Amino acid sequence: MQIKIYQINTERDNDRAKFQGLFEAEKTKINPEIYDRVFTGDVECKDLEEVFTLFNLDGHRLHRGHTLSVSDIVEVDKGDTPHYYFCDVAGFKEIPFDSTRTHAAENLIRVLVVEPHRPPYESEIENTVKGQQRAVEGYIEYLSNDDGTIIVVNEEGKYNGMEANRHIDGDVLVGPFFIAGDGDEKLCSLNDDQLKKY
Repeated sequence: MQIKIYQINTERDNDRAKFQGLFEAEKTKINPEIYDRVFTGDVECKDLEEVFTLFNLDGHRLHRGHTLSVSDIVEVDKGDTPHYYFCDVAGFKEIPFDSTRTHAAENLIRVLVVEPHRPPYESEIENTVKGQQRAVEGYIEYLSNDDGTIIVVNEEGKYNGMEANRHIDGDVLVGPFFIAGDGDEKLCSLNDDQLKKY
């Protein structure tokens, strides 16, 4: 299930809409400009209730926000146009929402996430050591592809017994890893061609 999650940024929340239910939120109109995009990716969930459980109780290493709560919005990609669901006091309600007016952190990069037993999917991470470590669940190691991209893996994954993920060039990469662009001195976003290639 391909989703994005949007949460209200309190610094732009002049109407104190954060954590308000849909009935109250619709009185002042839902304003996309007070929302931040805090997650983009593919999750193993069948429906929105499972999404709520994952992001409210279990957590996800690529999620940059607080636990999923009332007033948050989940975008679901159903293959045609995106559908937006408001997390209400009880359940989710579909709403109109203009995600192009939302915000995202400035230090995000577009990457391809590769997890064991799953197809790779596009996501975004904070381009910091901490953000990279969260994405691979530990210390990071860079493996150059010599084509303008870099594979980022958990440096201690094999020692820690992480699950085998992919066979690449006679080696077995373990645990979750991601592919990013090589910006010489730091990682950068993958372009469309690189994303399609991998």
